Amino acid sequence: MRVEAGGLPEVGSGGGKSAAAAKNPGLPRRRRLRQQQRRPAMPPSPVPAPAPTAVQRLFEACREVFGASDGAVPSPAGIERIKSVLENTSAADVSLTPNMPYFRRVNSHGTPKITYLHLYESEAFSIGIFCLPPRGVIPLHNHPNMTVFSKLLFGKMYVKSYDWAEASQDSTDVRLQGLRLAKVKVDGILNAPCETSVLYPEDGGNLHCFTAQTACAVLDVLGPPYDDGSGRHCQHYNVASSAPSAGDSRSFPRGDGYAWLEECERPANFHLVGSTYMGPRILDN
Repeated sequence: MRVEAGGLPEVGSGGGKSAAAAKNPGLPRRRRLRQQQRRPAMPPSPVPAPAPTAVQRLFEACREVFGASDGAVPSPAGIERIKSVLENTSAADVSLTPNMPYFRRVNSHGTPKITYLHLYESEAFSIGIFCLPPRGVIPLHNHPNMTVFSKLLFGKMYVKSYDWAEASQDSTDVRLQGLRLAKVKVDGILNAPCETSVLYPEDGGNLHCFTAQTACAVLDVLGPPYDDGSGRHCQHYNVASSAPSAGDSRSFPRGDGYAWLEECERPANFHLVGSTYMGPRILDN
């Protein structure tokens, strides 16, 4: 019987001495063989587990933060944890580039289609990406009883957002002739990379609209997600062309920092289509 290199020499073969024989030349041959046979094999080196992907880290942060909040606004520490993960997430982490077809659907006769890539949704939160071609518009809409994180992964985008205006300590808002007064929160251009925005149920620009100046990708986290049965219906709004005439003695805030909004149907030229997310998967263990 021939033994491959590194094995035991054949008995009586006259082969070279083993390590045990070299160290203990006085040991009988059979005893040296038994010592070699009893020597335990070295266990294989453990293979390190792969580092979690950016979307997996985002999912795990959202699951813990929104799971602990039980539908309420997360704690400041929870908000910062999700923001921190988003701040360190790039377009490459979700396998997106501006030259992909999602960002070239230009309609010369109106606003182009916007693509939504679904990553995850549960009763507590949802994760998705809006892909906007140049001139793509997400019209003015609200986020009732929701906390919203928006991370611009790439592109240049015009954002205008509002919070409902309060009339006094005795009333929560100002309504008149079917209109509701809102205060401008953000009115400007965002260029990636930029800070993740956070909207709260009544603050931070809970109503907003996006207009893409270039191809844009927005990673969105909603907690909890829209749900008509739970009163979280996505409502769209128009900005009234003129202020209503007051029929009482109340004085209302005026100027560029305020606008009167009216509910409207979803705009007919707003086309949102779904597509399959092709980036790293989320493992819901």
